[in-house]
This record gives sequence, structure tokens and C-alpha cells, in this order.
Amino acid sequence: MKIKTKLNLGVGLLFILIIILSLVSAFYIFSIKKDTQNILKANYITLEYSRNMLSSLDKISIDEEKAMLLFETNLEKQLANITEVGEDTATYDLQKNFELLMKNRTDEMIKAQIRQNIFEIMKLNMKAIKAKSDTAKETAETANLWIAIVGTLCFLIAFNLLINLPNNIANPITELTSSIKEIANKNYSQRVNFTNHNEFGDLAKSFNTMAQKLEEYSSSDLHKLSFEKKRLETLINNMHDPIIGLDNQHIVLFINDEALKILGLKKEEVVGQETTVLALKNDLLKSLISEDFETKKIPLKIFADGKESYFQKETVTITITPTGEEQRVTIGNVIILRNITIFKELDFAKTNFIATVSHELKTPISSIKMSLQLLENSATGTINNDQKQLIESIKDDSVRLLKITGELLEMSQLETGNIQLKMEKSSPYEIVNYAVEAVKVQAEQKNITLQLELEEFLSAVRADSEKTSWVLINFLTNAIRYSTENNKIIIKLSNENNQILFKVIDFGKGIESRYKSKIFDKYFQIPGSHKSGTGLGLAISKEFIEAQNGTIGVESELGLGSTFYFKLHTV
Repeated sequence: MKIKTKLNLGVGLLFILIIILSLVSAFYIFSIKKDTQNILKANYITLEYSRNMLSSLDKISIDEEKAMLLFETNLEKQLANITEVGEDTATYDLQKNFELLMKNRTDEMIKAQIRQNIFEIMKLNMKAIKAKSDTAKETAETANLWIAIVGTLCFLIAFNLLINLPNNIANPITELTSSIKEIANKNYSQRVNFTNHNEFGDLAKSFNTMAQKLEEYSSSDLHKLSFEKKRLETLINNMHDPIIGLDNQHIVLFINDEALKILGLKKEEVVGQETTVLALKNDLLKSLISEDFETKKIPLKIFADGKESYFQKETVTITITPTGEEQRVTIGNVIILRNITIFKELDFAKTNFIATVSHELKTPISSIKMSLQLLENSATGTINNDQKQLIESIKDDSVRLLKITGELLEMSQLETGNIQLKMEKSSPYEIVNYAVEAVKVQAEQKNITLQLELEEFLSAVRADSEKTSWVLINFLTNAIRYSTENNKIIIKLSNENNQILFKVIDFGKGIESRYKSKIFDKYFQIPGSHKSGTGLGLAISKEFIEAQNGTIGVESELGLGSTFYFKLHTV
């Protein structure tokens, strides 16, 4: 429980009890005062009147007129102050006897009767005084009891606060004071251990965090830190890859010589400056802070060292866990430009080699196919069944080789940028029909039904119909290859957000989720699949569609089949 809550409860309860004690005391004091006033007003004054009447009755013989006037005055006051039971009868009897005395002032019998009446009145009031005194006494005793009870409760609570509250406050403060003195004496290993979930617990946690940070700072060597800083700067400057360090506000913290060289800037112009401001005057830096190169992994072509060089941008996010905290926070980023020029040159060499080889192989393979056609012609002579099987086998292999060389040639043209797209207004229905006709025989061989689901009145697309048909044929060929016999393949055509969506849905074995991100990579083939191609078909398809500003993708669940699709913009 919080100290403030304890104080509020203890003092608040004590305050309430004091108020109750005051109210009880005031109530009973008022009751006793009321009882006392009743005695004075109702009984004591009557006794005074009675004594005055007795005194005046004795003085009748001395000064008759004055005595009779005094008696009459006190009698009238008594008549106005009748308060007890039976007092009225005695008072009225006294009044009648006084009237008789007024007529016969020397009659001793009447005087004796008057004295008897006065004594009766005095007796009644004396008895009432005693009863009211007993009542006042009982009221006083009750008041004492309640005041004692409430006072005892107040005492117990005050005593408990007196014993416990100072210790609850003073002991942690004493321990904290002692720990602060230890910290002041550079004993940074000192800790306070308050397990209570109150203000002192929070204070202890903050104090321990402070002590831990002071201990870390104390254990560090500023000279060592300075030396390590210089060594790190030297290491970064001697790296062949350009490196730029930024904080979480995109302010440049450090930059090596290689980065300054390709940016064409000086260190004092960059360090401490915000990248968004620098990017206004430096197009290369503007490209570096752009997210396009991060998401699309586009290599940067930079003229450096007297030649064109290629760099791959890599951004490393720097996160730390602050002392005394649990969550990691980002404190900045480091931009690293990997020099991939040598790999790019090797890639160009590989591409040119593949293009050359593919081009050179197409001619002899075509000659082989023509020779096979001549052999199959009966005019060249008859062949037996074994020879016919060999010719078919050579024919299949030559077709496969021709397809592979065609794909390699297409890919090399894509990589070198030599491929030309014939963008024109094309009918999506014609593209689908052409692709279906191209694979119809292949589907019939496995008894696979090609089911068309085409929306009506779709707009034309701006595309290279030949390349787009090639992509759709590639999708259908793969779907037929990986579908079981007596199955079906669905070809869908629909409008989606002013784009025409081409879909090929098969019900084969599907693709594992870990391979879906790599399915459009060059030369990639799913492990365990029937490898009858180069692994370039889908990669080429991706390049063809994206070159037409379209999008391509795949949806698949293992065991449920796959859906390959691409979208093209309408005219």
C-alpha cells in the first residue's frame, strides 16, 4: 500500500473519531446543562418563592401591609412556575387559604394551613430536584463512558501511527541516506532493497538504476573509450565499402572516405547535417535515402575511380536495450554500399556467354530437327520400329534443347536490356484463346480439362500480345506438368481495379510456403520436383510482365494446388 494512502487512512480515521468525540461531548454537555437549567428554573426558584412566603407570613404581626404584599407577590410568581405533578393542587390550596387570610389576618389556623401548603410545595420540588439530579448524574456517567470509548479508539490509532508511521518513513529514508553517502564515496555497487509496492519501492528502483548507470560509467575508462573511438573511425575509414552512420533523426554521425569520394563532399559538410537537407543538393544521397533501392534491391550505378561501378545498398538498423529498461529502442541506421562491380562484370560476361552459346546452338539444333523430319519422310527410305523410336527420342531431346536455348537467349536479352516489347492494344480474350490452343494437345495427352471462366465485355490491355501469351502458355504448361491425369485447370479472366487479371488455377500438389518467395528467381526449381527445364520460365515471365508495368504473383497451399496470376493495365 502506498505511504500516502496509509497516511490518508490513518489520519482520516483519527480525524473522524475526533469529530465523533467532539459531537458526543457536546451532546452530553448540552444534556447536562439542560438538566441543570431545569432544576434551577423549575424547582430552585419555587423554593425561593416558598421561603419568601414563609418569611413574610412570620412578619405579618410586625408590618402587616408590607408582609401581605410580599406574600402576594411571591404567590403570583409561584402560580406562574408550577412544574411538578401535584404542585398545582398545593399551590391553588395555598391561594385559597391566602384569600381567607386576607379577610381574617389574625386567624392562626389559616396561617398554619398556609404553612402546610408551602411545605407541601417545597417537598414536591425537593423531590423533583433529587430525581433530576439523578438523571443528570446518569447523563454524566453515560457521557463519561462514550467519551472514554471514543477517546480510547483515538488513542489506539494515534499510538499505532506514532509507533509504525515514523518507522515506515524514517527507516527507508535512513537506508537511502546511507546508500547515497556510499554513492558519494564512489561505492557504486551500493543498492537499496525495498520490496514494498509503494513510493519507496519506486524510489529504490530509480536509485538502483541510477547506481547501475553510475557503476557502468565508473567502470568505463574515458581514455580507453577515446582510443576505441579512434580505432573504430580508422577501421571504418579503411573499409573499401562506403559507409554512412545516421541517428534516429536522420542526422549524419559519421561517414568514411569512400562514401565522401563517391558523394563528392567534404566531411565537415556532411557530419552533423540532416540527410534530407543534404539530399536537396546531392542527387546520389537522395537516391541513398530513398526506399526504392531497399525494397526493389536495385543496384546503384555510380561513376567512381574513373569507371562505372555498381553498389548494392544495405541498411543496418542499430538497436540497444537501455540500462534499467526491457524494450529495445532504435538509435540509428548504418548505410553500407557493397561494391558489386566485379560480380556485375562477371554477370555481364556470363550473360554474354550464354547469349552467344544459345545463339550458336539454335542453328545446329534446327538442322537436327530438319534432318529428323527428312528421316521421317518415306521418300528418304523406310525405317524400322527401333529406328523410329530412336528418331522420336532424338526429336524430343532436340525440342527440349531448342526450348532451353530459347529461354536462355530470352533471359540474356532481358538482362542486357536488348529485348524489345511491341506494346499495342491487345484483346485479353485473344491472348487466352491463343495460349489455350497452344497447350490443348499437351492437356489432352493427360486427359486434363481446360475450363475457361471469362468475364464478358472486358476492356483491351496495353501489352505485347506475343510475350503475354508466352507467359500464359508457361503458366499452363507448368500447371499441366504438375497436375494428375483426369484433372482440370481453370483459366480465369476478370476486371480488378481497372486492371485485367489473368489466372491459371491447378489442383496439383501445390507449393510449400517457404518456396513461394523464390519461385520467380532465376534457375530456381522446387526441390524434389521433376526437373525438366532450366528454371528460367517463371523468371522470364516475371520480367516480361513487369516490363509491361504489370504485376505477377502466386498463391498456393501444399496439397491444394496453385494459382498463378498476372495483372495488366487496361487501355
